[in-house]
Amino acid sequence: MRRILLSTAKILISAALLYLALRKVDLTELFSRFTATSLFWIGMAIAVTFLQIFVGVLRWREVSAACGAPLELGRAMRYNVIGSFFNQTLPSAIGGDAVRLWMVARTGAGWRAATYSIFVDRAIGLVALAVLIVASLPWSYTLITDPHGRSALLLVDFAALAGGIGFLIFGALTWPWLKTWWATHHIHACAVIANRVIFNRKSGPMIAILSILVHVLAVVIAWCVVQSIAAPVSFAQVFLLVPPVMLITLMPISIAGWGVREASMGLAFGFAGLAANEGVNISLLFGAVSFIVGAFGGLVWILSGEKAAHSAAPIAARE
Repeated sequence: MRRILLSTAKILISAALLYLALRKVDLTELFSRFTATSLFWIGMAIAVTFLQIFVGVLRWREVSAACGAPLELGRAMRYNVIGSFFNQTLPSAIGGDAVRLWMVARTGAGWRAATYSIFVDRAIGLVALAVLIVASLPWSYTLITDPHGRSALLLVDFAALAGGIGFLIFGALTWPWLKTWWATHHIHACAVIANRVIFNRKSGPMIAILSILVHVLAVVIAWCVVQSIAAPVSFAQVFLLVPPVMLITLMPISIAGWGVREASMGLAFGFAGLAANEGVNISLLFGAVSFIVGAFGGLVWILSGEKAAHSAAPIAARE
């Protein structure tokens, strides 16, 4: 019952925020801007989304290996593509992670290693996103002149950055009770692995590059969407506004980020002195691109052996 209520609440939040955001949009005017060139740019956005998934796969494989759950490249790519489908269908922007966790665990890696690999990968991605936003703050402050917008940007970003840094510091602590107390054991173990991966001389630089590249590709996807409707927005503006919106969208309070993303994008554009309706337009098309890629992931799920194995033998209780 609690899960049903939680899912219902997320659906209502998505619907309410979408309703408020769509009040700023003239859908007839939006559709009138589509041309043959628009299809090319939407196709480019879809292609870049698959590239983003592949880059994420490269990082996840490094993290999974460190967690004791090594993955072949093809298998990891398939899991991430399938995860994109469940990100669109489960009541959270990170719903696909639960499915990826299940698929990794049933390969024989065990629930602990699978959970660690997903959690650490997400944590590293969050830290990278927060660092990217902090690094661009001097230019963001120039773009966003509204004091409320500046305050919101600082609050969201530094909260994420503080959480990420705190997580890494937690992993550097050596107090014995952190490794044995039930409330800290698993979180501390994940933090230790994250430190080991990030600060490793061999894997660290590659992890950093891949992590930043994932978020830069999200900006490129949004830029392709901008081009598809010839919105009066520059690449620099998209680069500064999209990452904070992606950070907010990670909050698991809606269905696939719908509603939260549109409302946040509209507010971000308004704070930057741009047309709020253009922000909502771009967000809607960004979500549509994710939905198309997710639909492809659903097809992979149906045709692959992963779905058929759902009712296979129980997973070995390995940790």
